[in-house]
This record gives sequence, C-alpha cells and structure tokens, in this order.
Amino acid sequence: MDRPETLADIRYELPPSAIAQTPIEPRDSARLLVDCKDSVEHRIVADLPELLEPGDLVVVNDTRVLPARIPARRPTGGGAEILLLENRGDEGWEALARPSRKLAPGMKLTTGDLRIEMGENLGDGRRLVVLDTGDRPLLEVLEEVGLPPLPPYIEKQIDNSDRYQTVYADRPLSAAAPTAGLHFTDEVFAKLAERGINVATVELAVGLDTFRPVMVHRLDDHVMHTEWYHVPAATQSAVGKAGRVVAVGTTAVRALESWAVTGNPEGRSNLFIRRPFNWQVVDVLLTNFHLPESTLLCLVDAFVGPRWRDLYDIALDDDYRFLSFGDAMLLGVDGDRIVS
Repeated sequence: MDRPETLADIRYELPPSAIAQTPIEPRDSARLLVDCKDSVEHRIVADLPELLEPGDLVVVNDTRVLPARIPARRPTGGGAEILLLENRGDEGWEALARPSRKLAPGMKLTTGDLRIEMGENLGDGRRLVVLDTGDRPLLEVLEEVGLPPLPPYIEKQIDNSDRYQTVYADRPLSAAAPTAGLHFTDEVFAKLAERGINVATVELAVGLDTFRPVMVHRLDDHVMHTEWYHVPAATQSAVGKAGRVVAVGTTAVRALESWAVTGNPEGRSNLFIRRPFNWQVVDVLLTNFHLPESTLLCLVDAFVGPRWRDLYDIALDDDYRFLSFGDAMLLGVDGDRIVS
C-alpha cells in the first residue's frame, strides 16, 4: 500500500459551506461518523459510551487554551496582533505576529497592562516576544486583553470563550483547542464510568503544526515543529491495564505514541505520524474532520489508510460539519487499523 508522498495525496475539496462557524449545543449532540470498515453508522457523540467496551481506556488531552490572540498597538498608533504559541522560559514566548515586517526587533507594543517587546525572527513566520505585566500575574492580564485563538477559517469571535475549552481543561498551555474533546460533557463521562470505561489524561501543548497546512510539495521535506508533551504515571499504568486505548483527538495520539517511540513520558515531540507507522498504544481514535493538506490528515491516513477519502466523501455528502467546531468520526472500533 503506497503511502502519501505529496500534498496531492492528502488533498480533498472542502467547500466553505462545510466549515462549522459556531459550536453546536449541547456539546455531545455533535454527529459521529462511525467507521465499521465495510459500512458506516451515523450516531452522535452522546452515544460514545455504548460504542465502546468495558475495560476500554479513554485518553484525553486536558491542556487549557490560553487567551493567546492579543490585539495590540504599535508606538505609531497602528494596530498589530500577536498569537502566543509557547512559553520558552527566560527567552520569552514563541509567537506569530502581524504585520511582522513592520514589527522590528526591540519595538514595544501595548495593550492594557501588557507590554510586548518584539524579538528575533525564528523562521516560518514565528517571532520571539517578551511579555511584561509589571507586578500582575500574566494569566490574569491575558484574560483581560487576550482573545480565544480561533483558527483563521472561523470568521467571527464566539460570544462564550468557554466553548473553545473542553469541560476538563486544566493547565493553560495550548495555542489551540484539542477540538475532539470539545464534544464531551459531564453526562458522557458519567455514562463511560457506568459502562466500566476509565478515563485518563495526557498533556500536549498544542502548537503551530496543529493548525497550519503543510507548506512543501513533498511530505518528506516537511519539518514538524516540536510540541511539549507529558504522559503521567497514572496514565502509563492505566494504558498497561486497558483492553483498548481510545485516543480523543490527534494531540492525545501524539502524546501517547511519542512516549512509546522515545520511551520518555515527558519531553518535546516532533513525531510526524505518517503511513507506514508502527502503532504501539492507540487502538481507537475519535477525531474531528481535518483541513486538507495537513499533518493531521496524514495521521488519519496512517490509522485507516486511504479509506479516509471514502469516509470524508460520505461526511460531505451527508452534511457533516467540518474542522474545529464541526462533527467527529470514530475509527478503529472494529479493530481495523493500519499496523506496520
């Protein structure tokens, strides 16, 4: 089975009308396309507990999304926007900035109690920035001046920023939401527990590669940006005892499989999951529908092979909602995945 080699191999036509612009209510009423290999079932996320088996382990990425999109002012009075990607400690923050060419190193931007000093160019549109909030805690100030970092295909900011957070979000680390988890509710978790299905957590600080298309023609030439991940000891133990591991979202997959590949439960991952891939942890995947020409689509292809095209065609024909606020699919429930 030939693996994807070029952008054309992970390209499909996504009509703008299929891109969900608002979150659905209630969360667990999102549609769920269940891949049964030779057929599909059309369910909703609220049905997930009955689609899994007692002894399965559901693993979620519980990082919280930072209010990382920051409108600011230049010294001239002109506007600017900073999108925080990751805290690099004493060096400052890795960020995207616009208009980057007008933001020279050393320039200071302001918004509310936040001052932003522009730093060096890191490549791929990334900049180093230093944040100064005086004596106030940074997260407190970001909650005042920052906005949810919605993807560019979402045309308007949402009224309730909590809808771009999972109900189980914990530490504020991510520059984008682990969107498959947006569908979960307390009721879904209660039904999972009633069925004898445990839940465990990982952390992966969602970064640039999660929401950027691949920018090179040949996939061999794509360089993944690293993302910090952590698989807690309790999760490691639960994985060892699980009947099947059900990953909620591609970020949970990357954390779990990075741990398996490296042997390190914590670190920085540049893992590019692409067919052929030696799956070591994840048995079942719940994930949203992804952008064409993205590394996330490569991951789905690595899990089910070229059948993803049939599933995406079915979803488009049946008016499923795509991308961050869209519906979801459940893969591998019948044990069928690509194992190299």
